Amino acid sequence: MVITQQSVWGKLGLSSRSFKLALLLGFMLVVLACTFAFSSKASAHGYIESPASRTLLCQQGTNKSCGAIQYEPQSAEGKGGFPASGPVDGQIAGAGKYTELDAQTADRWKKVEMKGGQNSFTWKFTANHLTKEWKYYITKIGWDPNKPLTRDQLESKPFCTVDGYNMKPDMTVTHKCNVPTDRTGYYIILGVWEIGDTGNAFYQAVDVNLTQGGSTTPPDPEPPFVLPNFPASAWCSTHTESTITMEWTASTASAGIKQYEISRNGSVVGTTTKTAYTDTGLPANSTFAYTLVAVDNAGNRSASSPAVTASTLPAVVIPTPDKEAPSRPTGVAASNVTESAATLSWSAAVDNVGVTKYEVYRDGKLISTTASRSYADSGLNASTAYAYTVIALDAANNRSTASASLTVTTKSATVTPPVQGTTWDSAKIYLAGDKVTFNGIEYAAGWWTKGEQPDTSDVWKAVAKDAVLTWNNVKAYNGGDKVVYAGHTYQAKWWTKGEIPGKAGVWSLINE
Repeated sequence: MVITQQSVWGKLGLSSRSFKLALLLGFMLVVLACTFAFSSKASAHGYIESPASRTLLCQQGTNKSCGAIQYEPQSAEGKGGFPASGPVDGQIAGAGKYTELDAQTADRWKKVEMKGGQNSFTWKFTANHLTKEWKYYITKIGWDPNKPLTRDQLESKPFCTVDGYNMKPDMTVTHKCNVPTDRTGYYIILGVWEIGDTGNAFYQAVDVNLTQGGSTTPPDPEPPFVLPNFPASAWCSTHTESTITMEWTASTASAGIKQYEISRNGSVVGTTTKTAYTDTGLPANSTFAYTLVAVDNAGNRSASSPAVTASTLPAVVIPTPDKEAPSRPTGVAASNVTESAATLSWSAAVDNVGVTKYEVYRDGKLISTTASRSYADSGLNASTAYAYTVIALDAANNRSTASASLTVTTKSATVTPPVQGTTWDSAKIYLAGDKVTFNGIEYAAGWWTKGEQPDTSDVWKAVAKDAVLTWNNVKAYNGGDKVVYAGHTYQAKWWTKGEIPGKAGVWSLINE
């Protein structure tokens, strides 16, 4: 809240406070908002709920013959910028629109009982709006209650001003203001709600019967002095999704500090005897304006500190685990089927997040994982049937059901008749199964070959099982092969190469 400097220090000489005032002004220049962002296009409507305004008492039926305002006490809206602008004199109470509210006699309107000193003024909004400020005026001592309300009937300056910081207030806000204690009887308090982004304001006349009760103890000569922290970031020390913690430098007063009042967006949200306060229960990712007022043990209130804006952190969103499996792959088909290979393809599966890969199974065994929608299988046997299925997976490794099984049969092998009975020719090409004669022994080729001598190359194998070859250290022999070495005949027990007959255990002597 902002209470006018005149109401707090008006009876003090400026010289006695000049140093502190200069220091406060200096700090006000450096206090910066932590962050701010507000906008609104909604229409504004509101009225003073407590103490009950003239328009509210019309709605409640206590005030009679009020005209249309009795149905909408929140609509007393007129031109803003009061008192320099606004409704013309004589039409202030009705905002220049509701003429019945401008009727004025000493007994025309119901009075609300009120004591001078600190009072609470509560605004009720049916449509809140960006707010420049709230101002409270009171009629002068000796004003004429039987004449229409004019600017000359009001004090020239408001006795209480509350800054709206051009932000949207809560739907209900309460301001604590010191009503003058130098007058008694019938007076009009005029509340003006100045809108922040239009040229309009709302006018609320409160008819009060003032009395001056309570203690007659002279006021404390030293109201509290609020000194904001420097830098302003100390006001915004901690933020969470739902809390904002503020800290400040202690105030001073001759009577001692009783407590601090913390206001959010113009409404008091808490008090504390400490120099720190945590505002809780706030919505995430939202910005608020805070001000501070010090109250001493004599009941005196300081001027409001400069406003500081602070924001709660954005809410942390924990993603929901993906538990939905992809759809079953369909359309599994085969192409390019040969004696030893086949290419598979299928239609894309569907997933709520996205399919990342597919598993390909042959005869129930996983043979490949691929991100594409095709797979070339190879190394197959000719004239053989194979059953293929496909399963889709997403990033969370949710697995679809298997596709329908597809049976693929490889083509038959093409048999090329071997060349029989020819003598080995080093310049000729031989294919697997071709037979040649070399040094009186018939050999069969194991694979494609050219220029490899039958008695030394592994590509050639003797056709006759009882054929006896001359042992060669560079040739491989299978179990059962017979060789001659050093005039003796040996038989291989298993595959061997380079192991000398008679010395290696792989060879058995069969002929002395």
